[in-house]
Amino acid sequence: MKVTRRTVLSATALAAATTLALTACGSGSEPAASSAAKPSSSAPASDATLSVWVDSNRAPVLKEAAAEFTASSGVKVDLVIKDFGKIQEDFLRQVPSGKGPDITIGAHDWLGNLVKNGVVQPVELGDKVNDFQEVTIDAMSYDGKVYGVPYSTENLALLRNTELADKAPESFDDMVKAGKDSGAKYPFLVQVGTEGDPFHMYPFQMSFGTPVFGQNAEGGYDPSKLELGNAGGEKFATWLAKQGKAGLFNTNIDADIAKEKFNAGESPFFITGPWNVEDAQKAGIKLAVDPIPSAGGEPAAPFVGVQGFFVSSKTENLLAASEFLTNYIGTEAVQTKLYEAGKRPPANKAAFEAASQDELVSSFGQVAADGVPMPNIPEMNAVWEFWGVAEADIITGKAKDPVKRWNDMAKQVESAISK
Repeated sequence: MKVTRRTVLSATALAAATTLALTACGSGSEPAASSAAKPSSSAPASDATLSVWVDSNRAPVLKEAAAEFTASSGVKVDLVIKDFGKIQEDFLRQVPSGKGPDITIGAHDWLGNLVKNGVVQPVELGDKVNDFQEVTIDAMSYDGKVYGVPYSTENLALLRNTELADKAPESFDDMVKAGKDSGAKYPFLVQVGTEGDPFHMYPFQMSFGTPVFGQNAEGGYDPSKLELGNAGGEKFATWLAKQGKAGLFNTNIDADIAKEKFNAGESPFFITGPWNVEDAQKAGIKLAVDPIPSAGGEPAAPFVGVQGFFVSSKTENLLAASEFLTNYIGTEAVQTKLYEAGKRPPANKAAFEAASQDELVSSFGQVAADGVPMPNIPEMNAVWEFWGVAEADIITGKAKDPVKRWNDMAKQVESAISK
């Protein structure tokens, strides 16, 4: 799945709308999770059938794994190919009526919405939890419980045209200087767009010590601990205004333009994800992947997106579903094949180690290890609504007082979360 701010916004807006719709259909006295039927824990019959939703890119790999699982267990697997962008909506609508699948592919940032609506259940990984990269388990966890089996990571890093810049920049200022010294038209490129792009700005924001949310005792995001308005956020807003005035961040540069200009050799640096690597290589760009340089002194940690598989709270084949996920989908062999299909760093440690023979994959994975999972709590919906617009106002100079505009945004988010 191509991760852009547009993807994030559409997913979170859809999640919010669906949550409201489901709440309206319920009694209103208890959350949907409290009334979810408990699945059977008895051993599955050999003639049982698992229904699994998967997107077209991953379907060939799952077809092979499903055949092996059926041959071993006698349990049939019915693969249903779905448009990834519609899976969350369909899953939320169908599971409560008992018509949904036993297992679905999905993104980790859906998790809070899925849990709140009672449509998924925890997955018991046992000792196999150690088979996966820590950031992927963190992403698939909610309220201290693991709800999915991860298979890949996806995150921003710094693509470098090695013919224009022979080494990784050590800081944001170093990147700008190297970019200007290269003689290229743009010192660096990053998509911003007219509505702002907090997903792509987040590494720089984090380098000023400003996450979106603080954490609870279990290590998850705590919506009561909004960090956007802290002192680091004010420094980030001031810095952002300065970069906008200097023309280094430009709301006229959207995803397509940034990609086009980099692939044309008009900049040595491009802050983007693995989804743009193949086209850059086809354009003849000799690439290296580096960490995003810090602007504020602290590490420029990007959001990490994790994809995996969830188990329906209504499944009548829990043991079969768990067996298929943990002993097939979660294995090194299958996750290696999923990597070969999607070119995203595997969640399974051994599979990642094998994939790391590709230097670009290894580098993206190393950046992910230092990143932070995109918040999977429903309250994140309120953040996206105000966040990007505020950044765009600051970059363009529409906001005459960047600190005030930033703090007003933080207050808007806090008010929306408290409703």
